[in-house]
Amino acid sequence: MNFKSLLGKFFQKCTMTSLLEELRMSTHSKKMSKHFIKLSIQPRILVDVSRIDMSTVILGHKTSAPIILAPSSAHQLAHPEGEVATARGAAACNVIMGLSFMSTCTVEEVASSCNAVRFFQIYVFKKRDVTEFMVRRAEKNGFRAIILTADTPRLGRREADIKNKMISFRLRNFEGFISTDVVSDKGSNLAAYAEETLDPSLCWKDIAWLKSITKLPILIKGVLNGEDAMKAIEAGVVGIIVSNHGARQLDYSPATISVLEEVVQAVQGKVPVLLDGGIRRGTDIFKALALGAKAVMIGRPVIYGLAAKGESGVKQVIEMLKNELELTMALAGCCTVDDITRSHVKTEKERFLCKM
Repeated sequence: MNFKSLLGKFFQKCTMTSLLEELRMSTHSKKMSKHFIKLSIQPRILVDVSRIDMSTVILGHKTSAPIILAPSSAHQLAHPEGEVATARGAAACNVIMGLSFMSTCTVEEVASSCNAVRFFQIYVFKKRDVTEFMVRRAEKNGFRAIILTADTPRLGRREADIKNKMISFRLRNFEGFISTDVVSDKGSNLAAYAEETLDPSLCWKDIAWLKSITKLPILIKGVLNGEDAMKAIEAGVVGIIVSNHGARQLDYSPATISVLEEVVQAVQGKVPVLLDGGIRRGTDIFKALALGAKAVMIGRPVIYGLAAKGESGVKQVIEMLKNELELTMALAGCCTVDDITRSHVKTEKERFLCKM
């Protein structure tokens, strides 16, 4: 039996529940979960929760739940339909999708696949015309916002990619425009490609340049402290994404949930704050909202669902998280997401002080 057949039989036998449970037990997830576990939920009783409304408005767009599909690259490595299947799954659940600059389906293919709200994530390349070209394509094809990933002046040392001699995948957005073929003896062609293309000189003043080439609102992804959050607002972004790039960039960078409140307090409600990283359960979403996040972004769970069952797998993952959030809200005495407040969670320190 060849590997492809074996893989197909494996996924046929896997349920979405078992796949998500495997994801929740991964090394990265365990580290992130430790920080979520430190937060306890403080429920309110005798509240009429016969009707739960999880809907929210993100940058003027109403969604069924405070969930956004995080931009992640190369979905065709997980499923032949790639980002098109992911987009349809998100649209079916009425949640926003973030499409990666490094997608394996084109901007046009994703845009024409279904009618939905989508944001487009970008890196700034040394050749600025490449980034400008992609931003204009996204705007032309109906994307509603730009997500600037700002934590990757260089690619982090991804030892698994080096060990497995990762090759750069087919980036169809760039076909006929720039080459994605890079030869390297460093173990990972992807790392070599990033080194050749990413602009390490990117700084705050470049946001003004980005604003000059598009009318779309700009969110910044990769903020991990209050000081950078304030600088981002001064630079003119309309949203802040607290993210550590899936813990794949800088070793020992903080868990995003552990710095969320610092960022929220620094922002003072001037722009929405989104949390990216570590979301595996509806209770995680609830805790993030209680600490001030407007919504959360989910990445790995979506890829697991896509790999298992394509579009329907993506829908199942989203619906599982929505169902868990709805139940958590009901048990915590919250009828709407606006009812979820800081008083609904306590940190270890707060619980300790209560005992004194």
